Amino acid sequence: MTIRPLGDKIVIKVIEDAEQTSGGIFIPDSAKEKSQKGKVIAVGEGKMNDKSEREPMDVKVGEVVLFAKYAGTDVKIGDETFKIMSVADVLGVIE
Repeated sequence: MTIRPLGDKIVIKVIEDAEQTSGGIFIPDSAKEKSQKGKVIAVGEGKMNDKSEREPMDVKVGEVVLFAKYAGTDVKIGDETFKIMSVADVLGVIE
């Protein structure tokens, strides 16, 4: 099953941060912050502007992005969890 986002929405697979510090200490789930980094899995066609033209999307499938802390909606498909969010919630692309 695949997800095809609509308009200016994108689908992201969140990349979890390491569960262990460089010193070897394990971080429990209760002390971890939510990851704000993910890989773009699918991209919508873009938002319609006032002239009824599609605006180009700023991100592409396969790019790793940083997104706002509370952005998007978590969606579980099978045993995997994805985030669906507006492209406006993306803060930058990691190159």
